[in-house]
Amino acid sequence: MERIIARQRWFFAKVTGRRRIGKTTLIQQAVQESGNKQPILYVQIPDSEPAGVLSAVNDALETFHVPADRHPRPNNLLELAKMLEGMAEAAYILVLDEFQYFNRKGYEEFCSYLQASVDRLAAKATSVQGGLIVLGSIHTEMTALLEDRTAPLYNRVTDTINLTHLDIGSILAILHDHADSSPERLLFLWNLFEGVPKFYRDCFEQGVLNADRKTLLRQIFFESSSPLRSEADNWFLRELRGRYDVVLKFVARNPGRMHKELVQAIRQASGSAETQVGGYLKILIERFGLIERKLPIFAKPEAKRSRYYVTDNFLRAWLAALANPVSAIAFRPLTELIDEADQRLADVEGPSLEKLVGQLYEERSRKGIGDFPITHRVQGFWDKANTEIDLVAFNETTETIRFGSCKRSPQKLLADVNNFRQHVDRFLGSLPRFASWTKQYVGISPKLNDQQRAVLVSHDIIPQDLSDLTADLR
Repeated sequence: MERIIARQRWFFAKVTGRRRIGKTTLIQQAVQESGNKQPILYVQIPDSEPAGVLSAVNDALETFHVPADRHPRPNNLLELAKMLEGMAEAAYILVLDEFQYFNRKGYEEFCSYLQASVDRLAAKATSVQGGLIVLGSIHTEMTALLEDRTAPLYNRVTDTINLTHLDIGSILAILHDHADSSPERLLFLWNLFEGVPKFYRDCFEQGVLNADRKTLLRQIFFESSSPLRSEADNWFLRELRGRYDVVLKFVARNPGRMHKELVQAIRQASGSAETQVGGYLKILIERFGLIERKLPIFAKPEAKRSRYYVTDNFLRAWLAALANPVSAIAFRPLTELIDEADQRLADVEGPSLEKLVGQLYEERSRKGIGDFPITHRVQGFWDKANTEIDLVAFNETTETIRFGSCKRSPQKLLADVNNFRQHVDRFLGSLPRFASWTKQYVGISPKLNDQQRAVLVSHDIIPQDLSDLTADLR
């Protein structure tokens, strides 16, 4: 972003990423670090009619002290596009947040007006020192605005940045500096916040990043000034307008259920056999990216035996463990509610451990750490015979395949040893092409003691806990 600003010529940059991932902060930091003295206009576009957008723009113009004699206030969408063009020519860095709302019905003309302005600015790019940065948190709507061949702004973007979650090494660095990076704390916080920097900062500012589980939950979610109590509602319910609650809640609380089970449960909950689930799933998967559809290993894309998972850790933890206790604050003892939320979170941490381990394997391989670089990873394995394997990772160069069993409880990991080996045998029996490959078996839990490790080794299973998988990442 600093390099984009430093060019001192016209640019049209797109920055995407989930809410709270740091899009706005990125712009602020880049401008500060660059030392650039160019004037800035930041507008958060509301999800409203054109009149509401114009009102928000005019408020921002006043907030940023943009002189009205040089840049007259817009009264319609055409004047808005022309005003942005004039400000770019005057070397302004223009930042339009929540730009995806311009994909709503009623803004077709504005996108055409903006296209004309952008084309005129691009034609004299070397003499235009300003630029336009559009931020968006709904990827598919940003794509429809800027990448669809039929869209007015197609092929106009000069730079694209997609902000993803902090990697696990960065989270460990935060914990190392401000808390402890024990396996238990890493799993607890990652299950809640994954790699969203704003949430870790909220904990730090509340003084609970290094607190015990229940103290952190109380301060962050249950107190009257808790910063994240309404976060989920503000984040996704505003976009979804309550239409997809039942689907999201069921998938969050029952990860990995198949389509038939999902339809049956939701129709039962709604009390109607006519409830259409397929359309809701399609929108949640394709438009909002809140649900992920996973297929059996090596299955064709049209395979019917799909399983469904909520993609975002925070949303899953909120719906599965926190939403109900938080909603009952006015009616039940707070201590009971926090205990209940903590227990529910512990249950959610089981599936989260599997996801965390998979990402650790990928991150270690990407950074050249450890003894097992992977060329391909299957995010779980299952088939019609109910064969389940938590981790399947390949190294095609050395023809080595590694199978992993992930359990939050070391006792359950040890008790599952024979079952785990049977699942792997069924896997190998159905896929003979791996018969000549080197097979490795790994048992993974947040923390393993010497005795537990010895039991796994006696079954030819490599013991690994989160300390083993994160030591080099720190």
